[in-house]
Amino acid sequence: MDHITRRRLLALSAALLVAPPAAAAQQKVYRIGVLSIAAPEDPANPKALEAFRQGLQEHGWVEGQNVTIEHRWARGKPDVLAELAADLVRSKVDVILAAGGPAAPAAKKATSTIPIVFSAVLDPVAAGLVSSLARPGGNVTGVSFFAGPEIAGKALQLLKEAVPTVARMAVLWNPANVQHALFLKEAEVAARALGLGLRALAARDADALDQAFATMSREHAGALVVLADAMSYVHRTRIADLAAKHRLPAIYGQKEHVEAGGLIAYGPGFVDRYRRAGIYVGKILKGSKPADLPVEQPTKFELIINLKTARALGLTIPPSLLLRADQVIE
Repeated sequence: MDHITRRRLLALSAALLVAPPAAAAQQKVYRIGVLSIAAPEDPANPKALEAFRQGLQEHGWVEGQNVTIEHRWARGKPDVLAELAADLVRSKVDVILAAGGPAAPAAKKATSTIPIVFSAVLDPVAAGLVSSLARPGGNVTGVSFFAGPEIAGKALQLLKEAVPTVARMAVLWNPANVQHALFLKEAEVAARALGLGLRALAARDADALDQAFATMSREHAGALVVLADAMSYVHRTRIADLAAKHRLPAIYGQKEHVEAGGLIAYGPGFVDRYRRAGIYVGKILKGSKPADLPVEQPTKFELIINLKTARALGLTIPPSLLLRADQVIE
């Protein structure tokens, strides 16, 4: 072998050592579409998305390396979700995260083939998203927000404990939410057991909120239960402001309501739902089928109390309730 041939072989060997394997060089970057009822500037988004990324990372998926995330924001307008979902389908994303209750039905109507993972649906069976919790059976699975209708009764009990002198409560519900009728029945049972008067007031959208609160004030409601829902979540700051304006102690189903100025929240943890959804998306990208991934149900419930709001309302929260709180906002 002459000197020139040997030099060429050495150069080729060096090139092979530094060149990436063909499979690594051509590794597919998967695309995740996020269909959200919220607006991009919602202050809860950074925590939710970080939790989602953490879930993805548990299966080796890292944004910017082997996955990208594309967002479609409804900005609190459910009527635009159908077109946003169709846009994600047209863009051929590999999986869709449906963030917020109305997002999941919109995504399912848009595609029967692209896998869909929801992060917050009260009752996915009643909503027609899955055949059963144990075996979803289609292209949809996820993390349920459903705690059972009895959580409405628990909310009344906690609020009565916080405001022992209350005699009449209002319940704010959304008639567009198919689960809320069950929650109302449970609230009525609890109200009778607690000796409370109860008035249910419907608010399908933000425009109905002022009228609902005016009715509460006119009928002398002493406290308010806000049933968990995408509409009330998106407009949580406005609802908290209206409750403060009408001096109504209120309990909500999600921590973010209390962070927005509400008095008490009791319900499943928000951030953990997105982490679990990220784990499911990660499994699907590894080859799992949504039909074989059981819908996860909440197991941990958080009690959050805002003492600043209590002071503004002239309330003294009983120490027994404060001791049971997972978090107290000063």
